[in-house]
Parts: sequence; structure tokens; C-alpha cells
Amino acid sequence: MTTLDAAFLARLDALLGPGGVARADADALAGIDPGYHPDNLAAGVQASPRTVDEASAVLALCHEVGVSVVPHGGRTGLVGGGASRPGQIVLSTRRLDRIVEIDTAARLAVVEAGVTLQQLQEAAAGHGLTPGIDLAARGSATIGGLIATNAGGIEAFRRGTMRNRVFGLEFLGADGTVVSDLVRVLKNNTGYDLKDLIAGSEGTLGLVTRAVIRLERQVTPAATALVACASAEAALTVAGRLRDRFPGRLRALEILWHAYAETVAQEHGVSLSGFGLDPAPVYLLTEAEQDPDIDIAAAMEAEIGALWEEGPVTGAALAQNERQREMFWRIRDDSDAVSRPCPDAKTFDVSVPLSALPAYVERIRSELAAIFSPDMRVYVFGHLADGNLHVMIGDRPPGSMARIEAILYDGLAEVGGSFSAEHGIGLEKQDAFRRYGDPARRAAMAAIKAALDPKGVLNPGKILG
Repeated sequence: MTTLDAAFLARLDALLGPGGVARADADALAGIDPGYHPDNLAAGVQASPRTVDEASAVLALCHEVGVSVVPHGGRTGLVGGGASRPGQIVLSTRRLDRIVEIDTAARLAVVEAGVTLQQLQEAAAGHGLTPGIDLAARGSATIGGLIATNAGGIEAFRRGTMRNRVFGLEFLGADGTVVSDLVRVLKNNTGYDLKDLIAGSEGTLGLVTRAVIRLERQVTPAATALVACASAEAALTVAGRLRDRFPGRLRALEILWHAYAETVAQEHGVSLSGFGLDPAPVYLLTEAEQDPDIDIAAAMEAEIGALWEEGPVTGAALAQNERQREMFWRIRDDSDAVSRPCPDAKTFDVSVPLSALPAYVERIRSELAAIFSPDMRVYVFGHLADGNLHVMIGDRPPGSMARIEAILYDGLAEVGGSFSAEHGIGLEKQDAFRRYGDPARRAAMAAIKAALDPKGVLNPGKILG
């Protein structure tokens, strides 16, 4: 069906009550932010259940009449995983927003899917704990969305991705059946691990409703530094030394190529030279946590000083106060700032083994310049310790996307990398998935989709097309 009939909408209203259904034809969607994809709310109907039972009833109704459902969390996805169209409904978890429990003894939290990462961080911090995952969209990204996309972020190199942060999971099957495995223990060897299957499935196999999240002891940052490096190879040397010097204490190792760092800094009214840094090819943003046995700030300053004498480091600025620390992080986090001077900038997301990373960046920059223009704006930054790079490209000629993707993705699989590190497949990377994904793996995924969602109700058209 391409439009939703009145009988279906009446049943949906009856299930969710006042405020539970928003429609474009009643202007109720006008005040809702569509997020990062223009078609996120194109369905024109958004259902917002308040309880798991209501969400289950909505899915059961949609399964019965053949209406497909597009799950939404914070709408921060970058590959069209939440895009919808007329004839579908959007199912938002925004009202499934309870933090059910913080168990300090077991260091875990039980939360509903609509809780934002920042809400969980703040609640856990009240007990001296942290969920062990962090990313720039923390204020809007939901726990359910983070699981559905297997989000990574800043701390993935030491805490793992979202899949590693989940003890137990409750989700709804395509027909509304509640599948509950809310275990609270690490060791649970009881057959197929369905939570690992749902994590990263982008809402195509089930709708996350509740989760048990592992927590870690929260430790206050003791030193934050923005380090100028002579080259990408030098940055790897610095990163390796810092990891060896501060084992278990490094919270972040972020890499920023010069064009990205300088552009974001300027958009915030500061310059890197204002921090005492001369222009450098790349910069590292690193942060270490307090240690009761040593003065971390002094130790980091000494280690960076030694690296400066040896050559990999050409300059460094250690944050002198919280305001300066926040500015360093703003330069790293605010990739949206690039879109102001470069409105057509398109973000790509890859993983590259560390040994291949410097050559990879040099290759793509030289090929983009040779094939398109030496003036094409290319901004590169990412999570150095796990090889996850974000590449933002502006000044793209019409019809150039396929060629750009070939430059960025060719050869990645051969060196053990990935054309999608943490953004997923959604709509926008399906061509790449067909070209670079293993056919047998795709076939296995299609079989799983057909078994769990035979009517194709859950987020159809995403990942597999």
C-alpha cells in the first residue's frame, strides 16, 4: 500500500492514545527535527509508544495488515538507515525513556531504548560509573539506536563497540513478539547469541526495547593534549608510545589532519597558532585519566617532551583548564562546522589497519586531486587507535559519487579494512556492500532476514536493499 487507510490509522490511534501518533496532514510532525536525512519523516506518520506492550501491539498491527515500520531513535544516522516513505510508519522510541535501574554492585544499568547516551552517562556518573562509550551525538543518540547501529566512538579501542557494552537485550520481533534475554552476567553460554545478531542490524531484524548495559568505574581526566606531529607515521609512533606509557589510562587517541582541525577551529573563532602550535600535517588529541600512583599531567608532558626531542612531535598544547579542554574536544567533535564553509561536504566512514593508514590517506588525497581537482576540499579525522577514519569531501562534481567511492573503498578489503566502520549500510552504502561484500555472507544475511521477518515489515530496503 502506498497510503495508509483510515481504518488502520484509527486502530493505531486507539492503541497509543492522545499524543501517541503524529501525522503530517495534521501538522503534528512540523515541530519534529527530521535529523540527518531529509526523508526520515517522509512516511508522514510517527507512532510513539510509551511502553513495551504498546510497541508490541503496534508491530503486531503492522504485521497483520502489511504496513512496514521504520524504527527511529535519535535520528543521528548518516547513511539513511532511518529514511522512510509514504505508506510506512515511523516507530519512535522517544517515549521509551526510563532508566529502570543502576546496579552499582554489578556495575550495570537496565534502560529502555529511548534513553539517550547523555542521560545514561549522567545517571551513571551519579554513582561514579560510566557506560564506557562516548561519541559526539551523545545528547541525541539513543541506547536503542546505538545498539541497532553497533556504534563505536571515542573509547572503542579500549572498551569495544556497543555490541561489547551489552549484557542482555529485549527486542520485538517483526510480528510484535517480545524476545527477552535481559541477563545481567558476562558468561551466558545458552545457544545462539541473539543480542549480537540484533546489534548492528539497523532495525531490520528486531526493534530494541530494553537493554542491560555494562558500566565501568568513572575516572576523572587528568591531562588532555593537542599534539602536532610531523606526519601520519609520526602520529602512529606517538600513539604507540603513549599507549605503552599509560596502559589502561588513555581515554582517547583521536587524529585530525590539518585541514579539518584548522577549519573547525576557525569556525569556533580560534586558531591552532593561538594554542602555540605551528601548522603541522596531523594532530593528535589525547586524554589520560587520573592515576593515584603518578602525576599523569606531569608524566604526559615529559613523554611528549621526549618525543619532541626525538622528532615525531613538532609542538604540543596541554589544556590548562576545563575551558581549554572543552575547546580541544570541540575542534575534534564538531564536524558539522565543516559544513558551514563547505556546505556540500559528504562524510565517508572507513576502517584501516594502522600499518596501512598513512599510505591510505596519502593515496586517496593524491587520487582525488589528480582525478577531480587539486582544490577539492578533503577533511580527514577519526579514532586513531582503532583505525577508524572519517573522510569529508566537498566540491564534488555532479555524478562523481561512484568514482569517489571507488577511490576510497578499493583495496580496503585486501588489507583487512572495512568500507563502513561505524555508520552502517542503510540506504547509502548498499552499492558498496554489493561490490565489496562477500556474496556468501550477503546470502547468509538475506536468509536470516527472511527467517526473522518473512513479510519484510522491519525497515525494508535497508542494508540488503
